[in-house]
Amino acid sequence: MLCPKDFLTFLPLVLLAGVTIAADQPPYDEKADAHQQITAAIADASKAKNLILVFGANWCPDCRALDAQMHKEELAALIATNYEVVRVDVGRFDKNQDIAEKYHVPLKHGIPALAVLDPDGKLLYAMDQGQFADARRMSYESIKEFFVKWEPKR
Repeated sequence: MLCPKDFLTFLPLVLLAGVTIAADQPPYDEKADAHQQITAAIADASKAKNLILVFGANWCPDCRALDAQMHKEELAALIATNYEVVRVDVGRFDKNQDIAEKYHVPLKHGIPALAVLDPDGKLLYAMDQGQFADARRMSYESIKEFFVKWEPKR
């Protein structure tokens, strides 16, 4: 049995293991119903938040790079305050094409690709030129700048 002193010795390792496990989770739920997720996000969004649709796939290194940037502390806080995020799995470009078309996101220019919706689900902006398709090489600041630009106006 561990005494409290031993527990405190091992606690950082336990917490670190939890972070590692969370970081290894794929960002896209390949079995999710994206239509339902978007409908639920629109219904759940407070009037103070915009929605971000992130089109991507787990096999995509740029999608994983963007997801990692979005989880950095400062940007994660900005996103949590200002956005409801829905990750839309596009598979091997054989899933959820209708959603990409609905929100004017031409996936042929690459993923990840984002669309910004207002709290009522109205399209405010769609990436139509593969702006984040090279997310691995983008700076944290340029990614953050996008999210700052599309914060809801208060």
